[in-house]
Amino acid sequence: MCIVLISTAHPSYSLIIINNRDEYLRRPTHPVTWWPTPNPTVLGGRDLARKTQGTWMGVTASGKVAVLTNYRESTSDAATGQQSRGAIVNSWLTRTPDTEATTSYVEEMVASPTARNVGGFSLVCGYVNEPLAIVSNRSSDMDQISWIAGEKGQTKGLSNTVFDDRSWPKILEGERLVGEAIEGHIEAAEEEEELIERLLGVLNSNSLPELDGDATAEDYLPYFRKSIFIPLIGTREKSKAPAAAGEAVAPSSACRDGHGAATEEVKKEVDTGNDILDQSYLHGPYGTQKQTVMLVKKDGQVKYFERTLYDQEANAVPVGQGDRSFEFQATR
Repeated sequence: MCIVLISTAHPSYSLIIINNRDEYLRRPTHPVTWWPTPNPTVLGGRDLARKTQGTWMGVTASGKVAVLTNYRESTSDAATGQQSRGAIVNSWLTRTPDTEATTSYVEEMVASPTARNVGGFSLVCGYVNEPLAIVSNRSSDMDQISWIAGEKGQTKGLSNTVFDDRSWPKILEGERLVGEAIEGHIEAAEEEEELIERLLGVLNSNSLPELDGDATAEDYLPYFRKSIFIPLIGTREKSKAPAAAGEAVAPSSACRDGHGAATEEVKKEVDTGNDILDQSYLHGPYGTQKQTVMLVKKDGQVKYFERTLYDQEANAVPVGQGDRSFEFQATR
């Protein structure tokens, strides 16, 4: 149950986006990096559990940005579609030409049947220093598209529900805490690193109740709407058995530079256009696995910071050892 908080309220930054990626911790994931050919201008992490290796958040050298949240379903399995939602993010970040208007892409997305083949989602997309669209695969026309970051002084949150749903405590609390972090940074006349630390503090806000030690992520589902940060849960849950002989499975975590080492069965699935997800990745230890802070200045200077909290064996990564930071000038 991820959260995205977007603000234009800081006088020194035209755009701030912060994100918690909450996930089953054994799901193989590549940390943020510049992607290999044929998409070397895309910066973001990658989900290695699907053949499409989609991302949940990324930005390009030209200043295209996208971040996605899924919809809360009754179970984690129900939230999984036939294809990867991350492919939707990829479709914007890798799309050419880089000068295409956001509205053109959104219009195509609303009309496309492709988006109906994935689980429910909301996608924030656009260019830095321009209004950002929030498009959903449950939007049927352009009148249902919301736009944010088009003026100064806005702070908006988005989680695993529709954008205009104001009933989730974590969204309201997140917006409040981002406002406080920005005000505190301005008043203290701090440097950029201190702003990142304050925003990470927002992402670390934990109000999740403690259930029985045997509780799984499924048991916690009703409470995820309350807490910005999700601590490690479900450690006593055993993963489901691997796929039976002859069934296609997802690529293993033995990946290199964002490319999975797929089995012959997976290669066959790739050839036929399927995007099978090994269901064993949807069980076991769960929590906030990655945190991202993106800061954009008025001149297009981008700072992209990612913190990894757990490795793929669900072991905690010491604070700072899983940090990656990139800076570049958006060319658009």
